[in-house]
Amino acid sequence: MTDTPHFPLSAVVGADDLKLALCLAAIDPKIGGVLIEGPRGMAKSTLARGLADLLASGQFVTLPLGATEERLVGTLDLDAALGEGRAQFSPGVLAKADGGVLYVDEVNLLPDHLVDLLLDVAASGTNLIERDGISHRHPARFVLIGTMNPEEGELRPQLLDRFGLNVALDGHTAPAERGQIIRRRLDFDSDPAGFCAEWEMAQQQLRERCQQARNRLAAIALDDAALAQITERCFAAGVDGLRADLVWLRAARAHAAWRGADVIAAEDIDAVAEFALRHRRRGHSAPTPSQAPQTPVNATAQPSEGQGQWGDLPAQALPTGARREVPSWPKKP
Repeated sequence: MTDTPHFPLSAVVGADDLKLALCLAAIDPKIGGVLIEGPRGMAKSTLARGLADLLASGQFVTLPLGATEERLVGTLDLDAALGEGRAQFSPGVLAKADGGVLYVDEVNLLPDHLVDLLLDVAASGTNLIERDGISHRHPARFVLIGTMNPEEGELRPQLLDRFGLNVALDGHTAPAERGQIIRRRLDFDSDPAGFCAEWEMAQQQLRERCQQARNRLAAIALDDAALAQITERCFAAGVDGLRADLVWLRAARAHAAWRGADVIAAEDIDAVAEFALRHRRRGHSAPTPSQAPQTPVNATAQPSEGQGQWGDLPAQALPTGARREVPSWPKKP
């Protein structure tokens, strides 16, 4: 029995900011994953599942909300280790997600120690299990996608900061857009295979673009000129620590690869600025009208002007540069 196909990412209406952030994380998993904030019913899992189809393995693994540490990292059979001289490892969620997407719904409701452990492995790409002097190590390279509804509780600032990129979804959708969203969903539910076949050409173009960007990534330098711009703007934003600088630089390089460019340009730095800074501003304040959240998933979105206010500054807010250019997504064939 085959699994039901994932709703194609190319068929999702709108949500261009979120689709871009997800693709950047897939191009360079070292960015550190994506945290999606927004109310329920915004199809966050639909987008995350669609992202899995752009990766080589296509693997999509969900971490259950009530998962234990053993369920997450796996277990070692100590009796087998002592009796047979070898460690018998039972894989957990981290091992199963290797090469694909690890989706954590309502990550803010997980115990902090599990979130911390999860982020450690996502950053290192390796899971190490140690029990009574016996250890086992295995690769765990995945794109981490976490979702949360801030009304149900916040993540501690230390954990927020460790997510690479952050995108906020707005719950308001115009009636015409809602109709388009519902119609596509009904078409998919009635015939998943037929719907995916209809969108296969657009989906294949998206896969190829992501793969070409991954192939191009290593040749694009993390150059000093781009780093200087980013560090100045991080300082002006008043963010704590240095993770924002590194994530922003990596995301800008991934965006350059996404565009097909050979070097990081100012447009790449501007395009990912809000993704890298939103959850790292002091107080993690809500966006002002000039930096309102993007149109919700499966809704027709228009690129917003500028990047909004840079951090909690005692004086006037700093300008953020050029308008963010959102990539052109393939249309329905």
